[in-house]
Amino acid sequence: MVSIKILALTAVISTTTTALSLPLVGAFDTIKGQSLFNLPGNDNKPIPGDSPMSVCDASEPQLLELKSLTISPNPPLRGENMTISAVAYLSKDIAEGAYVEVDVFYGYIKLLHQTYDLCEQIGEVDMECPLKAGEYTIIKQVAIPDQVPPGKYVVNARAFTEEDDYITCLSATVVFPVALL
Repeated sequence: MVSIKILALTAVISTTTTALSLPLVGAFDTIKGQSLFNLPGNDNKPIPGDSPMSVCDASEPQLLELKSLTISPNPPLRGENMTISAVAYLSKDIAEGAYVEVDVFYGYIKLLHQTYDLCEQIGEVDMECPLKAGEYTIIKQVAIPDQVPPGKYVVNARAFTEEDDYITCLSATVVFPVALL
């Protein structure tokens, strides 16, 4: 069984380094770009490209502007690789001490609330701190495990600098369908 920490770390890695998407599996499902579990205010904005991700707290100033995000295949398939392609603009350098708060829900049950060191996690996408201000283009391939339990997952990730400047807020709803025999 895939651990919740692995799913959450996978989400953190991709969403916080470039505000990419979640390398989670299954068919992605959004309901008018909203979710019952989005962060307070339901102030979401879709991200250009082909992905289920949205920027949450969109009316709040954020240091990262996600210009495009594509996940291929979309929806991802269990047991196969998924490619994440993103272009983002970072308006301020990100130094050691930056962090990400992640919430993972399975249906209506909160499975995880965890804070991660952003600089420790971005090594998974071949980056390191400090991240310099400027434009980033990232292409990353992620292996999707075929053991992901079926069900609806909602992941919210909010990233901050060491000084608590808002880097980004991302949300996605992921549905892992029941495998047919």
